[in-house]
Amino acid sequence: MEYRPLGKWGAKVSALGLGSYLTIGMTCDDDTSRDMIRTAYEAGINYFDTANAYNRGEGERVLGSHLAEFPRPDLFVLTKVWAPMGDGPNDRGLSAKHIREQCDASLARLQMDYVDCYMCHRPDPDTPLEETIRAMEDLARAGKILYWGISEWPAPMIVRANALARELGARPMAVSQPRYNLLYRYPEQLLYPTTAQEGIGNVIFSPLAHGMLTGKYKPGEDAPAGTRAADSRQNMVMKAMYWTEANKAKAQEFVAIAEELGTTAPELAIAWCLRTPAVSSVILGTSNVEQLNQNLKALDVVISDDAAERIDALFPAPSVVPQV
Repeated sequence: MEYRPLGKWGAKVSALGLGSYLTIGMTCDDDTSRDMIRTAYEAGINYFDTANAYNRGEGERVLGSHLAEFPRPDLFVLTKVWAPMGDGPNDRGLSAKHIREQCDASLARLQMDYVDCYMCHRPDPDTPLEETIRAMEDLARAGKILYWGISEWPAPMIVRANALARELGARPMAVSQPRYNLLYRYPEQLLYPTTAQEGIGNVIFSPLAHGMLTGKYKPGEDAPAGTRAADSRQNMVMKAMYWTEANKAKAQEFVAIAEELGTTAPELAIAWCLRTPAVSSVILGTSNVEQLNQNLKALDVVISDDAAERIDALFPAPSVVPQV
């Protein structure tokens, strides 16, 4: 396993991390969740990613119950706050109240005294940045978190938040978690230059575009039974962002490139993400040990300059970044 720094910060995370969105504590049964976590740990993965919102805490609970068998210093655990966790007016967002209460709830579910990184899952326009930053600093000084970060924040907000942290004498953010894959290359335009300037590491999610880059979905055909695209519990984002005939066709061409390189499309898609200097870790969203073992092979994939050019031509970087 390769270990990479989080931007300019001292902690090292495995180049591949194990995520729990829609899998651990949700669609995977307890035995499968345990086996994946154990397989990941034995392969050298130290970065485990979750969130309080994943199945309303079940992702954290199941992950924590199985991570308990390993030495805590061997682990880098990241969880998140922001999403609604109840029906009350303060059961969501990035207020000091919600952050403090949800951090305590997450630690209880994870069976841990602290998390390595606590992440603002999305921006909260209803809460001043100053309040959120002070809340994170308070948690760090209380020993409940070591680093804090953000997911899917626009680059200008990241710059403002870090500047404000410096003014307040608080620690700046250390980690960004963007969506990033061959069908979603927007972070290259502004986010990655910004995080490089700010010394922030990127732990990216959705390297396979929710499975669209695996080649399992064929042009002119419905999603095969048993796949994520066929499951209404899991396919909302995929159907909204990637489900086009053009993308299905591109995925088939991508499969052909992977076969020429002696690998598979999932391995190649993950390896492509790992080539990006701004990426500290790629989060894997596997549903079973077989998928996890296949994804781990991405560490050994070598992408030649010629193959990289062909991939870049097939999935060109966008010239315009969506405004947030």
